[in-house]
Amino acid sequence: MEFASDPGAGRSKWVAAGLLGLVIIWMGSGVVFSSDPEPTEHETAEKQAVAVQVKLSEAEPVTQRFVAKGQAQPYRDTQVRAQASGNIISVALKNGAHVEKGDEIARIDDTQHQKALTAAKEARDRAARELSNAKTLFDRGIATSDRVFEAEVDLAAAESSLTQALEALEDTILMAPFAGQLEALPIEVGEFVAAGEPAARVVDTTPLVVSIQAPQQFRNRLTVGEPAQVSFLTGETATGSIRFVGTAADVQTRTFVTEVEVANAEGAIAAGVSAEVAIATGEVTAHFISPAILSLDEKGTLGVKTVDDDDQVAFHEVEISSAGSGGIWVTGLPDKTRIITVGQGFVTAGDKVAPQEADQ
Repeated sequence: MEFASDPGAGRSKWVAAGLLGLVIIWMGSGVVFSSDPEPTEHETAEKQAVAVQVKLSEAEPVTQRFVAKGQAQPYRDTQVRAQASGNIISVALKNGAHVEKGDEIARIDDTQHQKALTAAKEARDRAARELSNAKTLFDRGIATSDRVFEAEVDLAAAESSLTQALEALEDTILMAPFAGQLEALPIEVGEFVAAGEPAARVVDTTPLVVSIQAPQQFRNRLTVGEPAQVSFLTGETATGSIRFVGTAADVQTRTFVTEVEVANAEGAIAAGVSAEVAIATGEVTAHFISPAILSLDEKGTLGVKTVDDDDQVAFHEVEISSAGSGGIWVTGLPDKTRIITVGQGFVTAGDKVAPQEADQ
């Protein structure tokens, strides 16, 4: 318990007032008596400059390529249909066999056709004798010219019938229409086939035809006869040439059918294999950069940030020309420029930076 009349009561008030004054003087001294000088404009700019890493890049000529996925197709693929009706009496080949043009595949019973041929030959011989007799009689003045004319007409009709009988007999032999492989043989000896019914399938894969779809913007850059590089899913690669470019776009996809012909010695590459086709479409001057260097501006435009001679950041809109091993080729940059490789995410166009070469 303390009383105002105590001897120390007044002294504590003076001590508290003194401490408060010292605090006020100390706080004020930081403002009134500060010895730090004001920063200069140059020092302020240096503090604001962001350190970035740059790399000197020079544009190079690059071949532009159109690349598309496709599928290898046979050069020719034909169903061999029976030209006559009848029972199969022989099958000369097995499924999968190699055939040359004109090789016999199978034979249909030709008994009736042989009889028809014999009758046609006899009719032709008879008509020939009739014409000979008519001419002899005409020379003797016994027959008229009308009789000779009728005999000539009969002989022409008989020869036509003979030709038809020969053709009908030939139709009993199923032959390969071209060289290739017997891909299907659904007939057997004793089986009846009707005229027009499929009896075999012959496929020619030498050469192969790779079919791709070309977008509208590439249609006018593709020319028949132009070389193309083809890489098959099986690992084989080959050089081919464009053999066809469509003139009417697909209604659904707005693309044009394009065919590339590829040599396929001995049918080493099977039809139906997936393939990638690359076709050179021109040459441009471009820079080779890492995809990580690409950035977007506030409008969402794809571009690359560079540093000019005044160490200011510039943004250049670019287009990807093609992709290479370990990077991409882009157009839209100056022929020679310093590209920001590290720190581009911290600066914008117009910023002052402190560039450092990549090798530093």
